[in-house]
Amino acid sequence: MIVVESSEIRNMEEMSASYGVPVSTLMERAGKNVADFAEKILKDRDLKNVCILCGTGNNGGDGFVTAEILSGRYNVTVIMADGLPHSLLASNHFSTLPREVSLYDFTEQIEKPVEAVKNADIIIDAVYGIGFKGVFKTNVAEIISLANQNKKAVKIAVDVPSGILCDSGSVISDCFKADYTLSFTALKPLHVLCPSMDYCGEVIVSDVGIPKHVLDSCAYMMKTTDEFIKSEPVRERKKSAHKGNNGTLLAICGSYGMAGAAMLAGEAALRTGVGLLKMAVPRSIYNIAAQRLAESVFLPLEQTQDGKISAREYQRILFELSNSASAMLIGCGMGVNNDTKQLVSLLIQNSTKPMVIDADGLNCICGNLDVLRLATAPVIITPHPGEMARLIASDVQTIQAYRYDVAKDFAMEYRVTVVLKGAGTIIATPEGKVYVNLTGNNGMAKGGSGDVLAGMMSSLLAQGFSAEKAAVYAVYYHGIAGDKCRDFMSARTMLPSDIIKEIDF
Repeated sequence: MIVVESSEIRNMEEMSASYGVPVSTLMERAGKNVADFAEKILKDRDLKNVCILCGTGNNGGDGFVTAEILSGRYNVTVIMADGLPHSLLASNHFSTLPREVSLYDFTEQIEKPVEAVKNADIIIDAVYGIGFKGVFKTNVAEIISLANQNKKAVKIAVDVPSGILCDSGSVISDCFKADYTLSFTALKPLHVLCPSMDYCGEVIVSDVGIPKHVLDSCAYMMKTTDEFIKSEPVRERKKSAHKGNNGTLLAICGSYGMAGAAMLAGEAALRTGVGLLKMAVPRSIYNIAAQRLAESVFLPLEQTQDGKISAREYQRILFELSNSASAMLIGCGMGVNNDTKQLVSLLIQNSTKPMVIDADGLNCICGNLDVLRLATAPVIITPHPGEMARLIASDVQTIQAYRYDVAKDFAMEYRVTVVLKGAGTIIATPEGKVYVNLTGNNGMAKGGSGDVLAGMMSSLLAQGFSAEKAAVYAVYYHGIAGDKCRDFMSARTMLPSDIIKEIDF
């Protein structure tokens, strides 16, 4: 799928009209799709009472079409949240509403609309669409608040839950909280960005008839990872493959007290198919690591007094990297001190092999970002929002509010591939391409999940995949593995080590 901003949606609607598919037809199909979706829920759950909240624009028109289709078979109430429709198309459908539809204007009546909302089995939000500017009128705020208070009703948003800005994902207080959102034609930014995704429920993309060639030629904001994988599937291995064909990963990870991060990354790298894994770890965790990773080769390293890898091992690591590795992972559990800062900086500048910099590897370059400009090999960085905030001297709230812009701008400025982790992980390339991931679940929000992802990603780099492909494939299949864990265990009980067992591609 693609993610398209509101201005491009309007361009596509205009282009569709020039090809014989006017906005009136799109409205009729949108309303029918909403009605069909609502009716399935009504039949499956044996429900009767439908309440449709309509605005004054074309989003309200979609709601009128829905009401007309459902009327006669169900108890349908339409509530005009802000008075009569202003849009000509919406007015046309308003004027043809059947008599069976109970119709109320919330600017004139209060008691009966309130009763209808309270008694509704399904509430459909067709108040504001992609054109919402960020301000609720008092009466609209009241009816939306009443809808949210009905906890038994199934709530369906038409394209956009009212109260959310389409292109930024910003949310005003007491916006409509949907169980389902039917997005017409394509995903919009609000469906995949924070914090708005938390108010959309399950998002279903609904085809309303935009011609395929119009959709194919549109200027989209980003692609979903599954859309990329459809066109660029993971290549199959040759029957004659041997471990030398499948790459060697040098993983520089771990410190005293942080052996687990290194082990999770190493196990994930092996499970993702790297031919040979070399674990460069401080001597204090070697015995633990060797017992856990029987398939790995180890490079026990001199360490500092606090159990972190000594910078004096730089030449030895560089030799291994230059002579036997095809990619590098650095950071998982390695800790931060003057030695690790120096080590990370030197390796970024002097490695000729592609690398993934994760966790403490990123913390080691805070305040020294220009070192990324000195890299001569492809670099992938994998920050969570807190790490990204430290990198750019910001705060988590700002990062989450501008995830798309932060990831894209950083990737282009420093010529690295950015994987900004979290719900709806954003992947941005140095060329300005952006992908968003829709796999995964909140059961993965546990310490260690990022180490698993870093291991997967660096394994793919070592196998010869480009930074872009390694990032997209790893994020997508990491999420798929997490979803499998959730399905046979639960989001609450699953562990990052369980995710490793479900890696499969």
